[in-house]
Amino acid sequence: MSETETEVGTAPRPLSLDDGRPAARAWSLDPALRHLNHGSFGAVPLVAQERQRELRALMESAPVVWFPELPRRLAAARVELAAFLGADPGDLALVPNASAGASVVYADLERRGGGEIVVTDHGYGAVTMGAERLARRWGGRVRTARVPLDAGAEQAYEAVMAEVGEDTGLVVVDQITSATARRLPVERIGAEARRRGVPLLVDGAHAPGLIAAPLEGLTCDFWTGNLHKWGCAPRGTAVLVARGPLRDGLYPLIDSWGAADPYPDRFDQQGTVDATNHLAAPAALDFVDRTWGWPAARRYMDELAGYGARVVGAALAELTGADASVDVGMPVPGMRLVRLPDGLADSRLAADALRDRAPAELGVEAAFTSFGGVGYLRLSAHVYNTTEDYEYFAERCVPVLGEWARAVR
Repeated sequence: MSETETEVGTAPRPLSLDDGRPAARAWSLDPALRHLNHGSFGAVPLVAQERQRELRALMESAPVVWFPELPRRLAAARVELAAFLGADPGDLALVPNASAGASVVYADLERRGGGEIVVTDHGYGAVTMGAERLARRWGGRVRTARVPLDAGAEQAYEAVMAEVGEDTGLVVVDQITSATARRLPVERIGAEARRRGVPLLVDGAHAPGLIAAPLEGLTCDFWTGNLHKWGCAPRGTAVLVARGPLRDGLYPLIDSWGAADPYPDRFDQQGTVDATNHLAAPAALDFVDRTWGWPAARRYMDELAGYGARVVGAALAELTGADASVDVGMPVPGMRLVRLPDGLADSRLAADALRDRAPAELGVEAAFTSFGGVGYLRLSAHVYNTTEDYEYFAERCVPVLGEWARAVR
């Protein structure tokens, strides 16, 4: 066993295409960069890019034919996407991203209780800002559940439900958090919220593809998730799943000729919007399934993210003398946090500045996040990543991060 294997464990064997080529050859990613941040914007395989080009060519060749037929095409795509997620096609509407799905709920949900909305301090910023705007419109307020980063399922559940009371009109909880790469106990929260008659919106932005059946065992009124992250669909591809009596009150953010149609059909007609992203999404999902199978792909992504966290964490510990490993309480597959040196990414703006600096100066696309005034590197692996990506970061980038940390102190 090599010294590296002794320190960080055996590295997962890289996945390859059917002809033996590296998996990365199926993507058009810039070879001059190491892509360690799949979780932010995803990456679209060439087969899905080509399918979208074919569909756009059809649209441009006969737009008067294309747009009247588009609702039929989208209805068929919804059936395929629902099958991938384990959802009922009649509950699933097409939206541009998870934030748009949340915005639909915020726009259409009538004031309930005392107008209070419960969120967590792990919530995605845009979704939380939407909740704050809704609370102002309702004449209520937002209550923020403080969930410690290392909280287990029980502690996280208690923290959220402690903020839910008679005045609560909506609870908004992430299934997988963005900044902190952890799960929240949405299944248990959902069951209790239903018992109390409080609507629940689950932000499942990262769940499709990363979790085999993200809606299984989940009781909620609304769930929204991105297919352009782990599912590798073209950008702007997401779904909103709505169940129960509140479902039929949901409408697209833009009124169009389908406004009189029932849910979810009314979401399939949005004027001249280019919907080829949703139509090409099944090609991306099928590509991963046919080439490796989703269970094998998820297993590889999880093993690789764990390996990457150990390699990078060991390099940071050697640099700073402090343990860089992070306990997130309820970990998720394919994503890990590593603590950065003090002074780096200690706010969202500082983290974003590092993200923007990294491609030019480090040769990597990476996610830097902040929680509770502490900066983290969020690793999110996909099938095109290899152990070399993380070894490169540990050897070449960690020393530079040390220089940047010293410069700000």
